[in-house]
Amino acid sequence: MKSKKLLLPYFLLLGGVLILLNVLANRFFFRIDFTDDQRYTLSDATNQIINHLDDPVTVTAYFSQDLPPDVSRVRTDFKNLLQEFHSVSHGKVNYEFVAPNDNSDTEQQAVDAGIQPVVINVREKDQAVQKKAYLGAVIHYEGKSQVIPFLQPGSGMEYALASAIRKLTVKNKPEIGLIQGNGEPAKYEFPQVMQELNVLYNVRNVTLNDSVYLGKYKTLILDGPKDSIPPEQLKLLNTYLAQGGNLLVAFDRVDGQLERSRGVAINTGLETWLADKGIQVESSFVTDASCSTISLRQQSGLFSFSTQLQFPYLPIITTFANHPVTKGLEAVSLQFASPMKYTGDSTLTFIPLAKTSRMSGKQHTPVYFDIEHHWTDKDFPLSNEVVAGLLEGKITGPANARMIVISDGDFAVNGSGQSARQLPGDNINFFVNAVDWLSDDTGLIDLRTKGISSRPLAKIQDGKKSFLKYFNFLLPILLIIIYGVFRAQRKRWIRIKRMEDDYV
Repeated sequence: MKSKKLLLPYFLLLGGVLILLNVLANRFFFRIDFTDDQRYTLSDATNQIINHLDDPVTVTAYFSQDLPPDVSRVRTDFKNLLQEFHSVSHGKVNYEFVAPNDNSDTEQQAVDAGIQPVVINVREKDQAVQKKAYLGAVIHYEGKSQVIPFLQPGSGMEYALASAIRKLTVKNKPEIGLIQGNGEPAKYEFPQVMQELNVLYNVRNVTLNDSVYLGKYKTLILDGPKDSIPPEQLKLLNTYLAQGGNLLVAFDRVDGQLERSRGVAINTGLETWLADKGIQVESSFVTDASCSTISLRQQSGLFSFSTQLQFPYLPIITTFANHPVTKGLEAVSLQFASPMKYTGDSTLTFIPLAKTSRMSGKQHTPVYFDIEHHWTDKDFPLSNEVVAGLLEGKITGPANARMIVISDGDFAVNGSGQSARQLPGDNINFFVNAVDWLSDDTGLIDLRTKGISSRPLAKIQDGKKSFLKYFNFLLPILLIIIYGVFRAQRKRWIRIKRMEDDYV
């Protein structure tokens, strides 16, 4: 009885602590994020955006109900994110959820707002049926609105929401110059890139001549020139860099002509201009065991069919520097890239941003493309060939300038007409990240690639592949045999022990 009386104060104290913790948890919102990519922790860029709001922001989320678990998780994650925005903004970010499928009026409201319905497969009463689902949101601020038409599972929700708010609240967007006049792709040939850049910048076409003032552009983009660049235009770029400008250069040093099964070098004068600054881009084709495929049309009797073949001239880059431009990138698909190296002195800083895999090579122009060539490990004697780099310092004058060079002028170009193509997300992220790092100081660059988009398997050699195959096959058999021998031996020991006890 006495021991129970002694324990009673401890139980009362424990109960009081639990009640206090419950009250504090209801009053103060916090959580600890143990995820690898910190996907449930708002970045400094997001905190900066929402802490500088002059007026309240209202988010109307249009999400269908009764969705499959893998899709309904999007709604849960987005709601958790909105709760975080609401808490950090001290109530300036408010939200509501609307189920468009409840009635025709709310559905029409979602469609009029710009939310795009998607068709998903669900099972009802042991039958597969298709349902129309809404997974989008509209952000309202000071009479203006911005639409997130579709939140894809696994996408960067924080970037989508933070950039939408940023787009509504930004007062004066910096100007980005897209250089034209030497065969470069037009602005409409970059729809994916422009969709991202237009969030924070005004992208203007610019022709390099004496009548244009380049100093008003935060960054200049020189992408994929096909014609020779006149020396006077290159002098203007030198002047721009001498004044502390930022330049993104993505250009082709080689041309892969698949219809002619050959590859040749391209000379525009840009390669010489870059070499004078210490960046030497070779007139060679990079090859990589980690690569994309091409379709080969084959005929068999009266039938024709397509076969997908690995084509090492289309490398998939998975090795990146630990740098904001490449942070979070998983795989960037290049086509007909060239190796580069820095030959300048230590007065400038050169950082290799992207490299080929451990099994790569290069072929000097001219090249004959043998589509049916059987590639082996011997075809990839090199490793970590640089295909993109960053140069920083006093490049052409007294002011510090920054320049990013990528040896493929087509990796972020969708094209136009029937030849237009949808590009991988990381291709766009790489290009836009480069512009952001050169131009923007908000930190949104860290959000675009936040989250794990893909985890490509590492390329391994044929010998190691065979070893792993037989090891995985034989190891379980060996373990079963060892266990069987051990168990038989153990039973034998037990039997001998029993016989000895009986004898005694």
